[in-house]
Amino acid sequence: MTTDTGESTGTGPSSGSGGGAGEAGETVLTVDELAARAGVTVRTVRFYSTRGLLPPPVIGPRRVGHYGRDHLARLALIEELQRQGMTLAAIERYLRQLPPDLTPRDLALQRAVVASWAPDAVETVAREELDGRAGRSLAEEDVERLVAMGVVERVGDGLRVDPALLRLGVELLDVPLSQESILAARTVLIEHARAAAHDLSRVFRDAVAERDPRAVKSLSAHMQPLVVQALLTTFQRSLKEELREWLAES
Repeated sequence: MTTDTGESTGTGPSSGSGGGAGEAGETVLTVDELAARAGVTVRTVRFYSTRGLLPPPVIGPRRVGHYGRDHLARLALIEELQRQGMTLAAIERYLRQLPPDLTPRDLALQRAVVASWAPDAVETVAREELDGRAGRSLAEEDVERLVAMGVVERVGDGLRVDPALLRLGVELLDVPLSQESILAARTVLIEHARAAAHDLSRVFRDAVAERDPRAVKSLSAHMQPLVVQALLTTFQRSLKEELREWLAES
């Protein structure tokens, strides 16, 4: 059956437990399948759509609404923002500030950064548990690459894992980069991130100290999400420009 919003509430052409696939191999889901994958209700999906938190579905044959990986990634980001205690109005402001052309992977990176705000994000697991957390079997070489990325840290007989970054780290395992290249990239990121954090902290500290020195801690709590989002978005745009120029030259 098709609703008055053009979304399928029953079985459509792409219906099924795993969803269908479009012409370009993209994931195609009905509203029911999207809600089931995201762990929310259909009513929640429609509510987010009316508030502009989700882009509209692609209307296919028989006016059935089709959703894809970008909708799934955005729902996961919204869930993470709620878990961090943000109100719906704050989430709306956060999402409005994101570039409109973010890919599902970009949104997953945003979610990983948001999750990192939590003070207890890192967990210690046994080696045999890591495969389950990663969603695939990991060879020792894979584990070493994750360690080089900073996603996994060896602690005695266990492994300290950042769940928010693990999925992204596992995806990077399929990128043809040597461990030396990963280490070099991590060094560059850490050095520049620390320099940016130091300079930003000094700017905010000096600005607040002139008015009320006691407000520094409060400002830090409120500014962290906005600053991290600004840094991440700026970096993503800059990286895309660099890659575009690199490909144009090659």
